[in-house]
Amino acid sequence: MNNKIYLCIDLKSFYASVECVERGLDPFKINLVVADPTRGGGAITLAATPAIKKLGVPSRGRIYEIPKNIEYITAPPRMTLYMKYSATIYSIFLKFISSEDIHVYSIDESFLDITTYMSLYNTTPKQLAKMILDEIYDQTGITATVGIGTNLFLAKVALDITAKHAKDCMGYLDEDLFKQLIWHHQPITDIWMIGPGTANRLEMLGIEDLYGVAHYNEKILYKLFGINAEYLIDHSWGREPTEISDIKAYKPSSNSISNSQILFEDYNYKDAYLIMKEMVESNVLQLTEKHLVTNHISLFIGYSKNCIKPSRGSRKITNTTNSYRILLEEFKLLYKNIINPNYPIRQIGISFGNVKDEIYEQFDLFADQEDIEKEKRVQEALVHIRNKYGKNAVLKGMNFYDKATQRKRNGLVGGHNA
Repeated sequence: MNNKIYLCIDLKSFYASVECVERGLDPFKINLVVADPTRGGGAITLAATPAIKKLGVPSRGRIYEIPKNIEYITAPPRMTLYMKYSATIYSIFLKFISSEDIHVYSIDESFLDITTYMSLYNTTPKQLAKMILDEIYDQTGITATVGIGTNLFLAKVALDITAKHAKDCMGYLDEDLFKQLIWHHQPITDIWMIGPGTANRLEMLGIEDLYGVAHYNEKILYKLFGINAEYLIDHSWGREPTEISDIKAYKPSSNSISNSQILFEDYNYKDAYLIMKEMVESNVLQLTEKHLVTNHISLFIGYSKNCIKPSRGSRKITNTTNSYRILLEEFKLLYKNIINPNYPIRQIGISFGNVKDEIYEQFDLFADQEDIEKEKRVQEALVHIRNKYGKNAVLKGMNFYDKATQRKRNGLVGGHNA
C-alpha cells in the first residue's frame, strides 16, 4: 500500500499575477498579458490573467490573436523579477518542508513530499496544503493551486484536471479516485506527459482515454511505443514508482550544452552564418567556464514559414576540445553541408554533445597545441571579465553587425527581458 502523499503546487498565471501585484491590481478582474510589444503583433503572450483567459485569450497565444474589442494591459516581461518572486516562494516552502523533499519542476511549479510532515504539524494533507498556499498569498499576493496525490503523477493530474476548477483551488487523487474521475477524461492530451503525437498514435488503435490504454493489449502498446509503453501503462492505472529522492539522485549518462533562437526576421545564408558564429562562441564560453570539452556537434536550421523541411546535421569530430577556433571550423563545414542557401532562415539551433570534464581533452595530429593553449587563456580571461562586469563587457566586431543578436540576448533571461 502506498502511504506517500505529494503536493504539486502551481502559481496561478504566475508572470501575469506578479505584474498585477506590482501594479496593485487583481488578476481575477483585470485583463493583462505579459508580452514584449517591441516584437510586434507576432509576439507571444507569455502569460495571461485569469480574467482575460475567461474571454478566450490563451496564455501562449500571440498579440495579434487577441480580439480587438478586448481592452487589456500589455506588461513587458521582467524575468529577473519573476525569479525573485519564485525564490521568495521557495523560501516559504522551506518554512514547512525540507529541501530534500522539494522538487522544483519549473519557475512556477513544484512538487513537495509531505508524507512525514502531517504528523509533525498534526494536519491532514489539505490542511497542510492550505497553510502553505495561505502563506504564499500573504507574503507575495500570488494565488496558488495545488494537486494532492499518493504519487507524483496523481498529484500532477489532480492539479491539472481537478484543482484548477475547484473553489478551494485544491484537488486530490488516489488510485481509486483516479479510475473514477480520470479514466474516461477527454481529451487525453490533458494528461501529463501525453502530447499530440502520442494521442495520434493511440487514436490509430481506437484509444481515446486512459481507460482504453489500461485495457489494451500490452504487447501491441510495447511494439508501438517501445520502452515508453511502460510509463504509459503505469500512468493509465494511476501508478508512478518514481519518488523525489529518485529524481535528486539521477545523473544523466551523457550531457550536452545547447542553444537555439528564433530570429525576428528572415535571414539569408550569410547573415544566418553570423548568428551561428555568435552562438558557437556563447556555448564555447560555457564549456570554458565549466571546464568541459566536447567531441560531438549538432546543427538545426529552420526555414521561414516552413517553406521547406528543416535541415539537420550532426557529426563526431576528431578533437575533444573547447577551442572556439576548432569548433567553429567544424560548425562551418556542417553549416555548408546541410543548409539550403536558396531559402530564408528563421531558426537556428546548435548543440555540443558528449560533454565531459576537460581532463579528457584530446587532439588529433594536426592540432597546434601551443596556439590552443594561448586561445584557452584568452577564453578563460573572457569568462572572468564577463562574470565580473557583465556579458557585454567584452564583445567582438561581429557582435556589432546590424544582423547580430548576441548583444541583445546577453541582456535577456531565458530569451526574455530581464
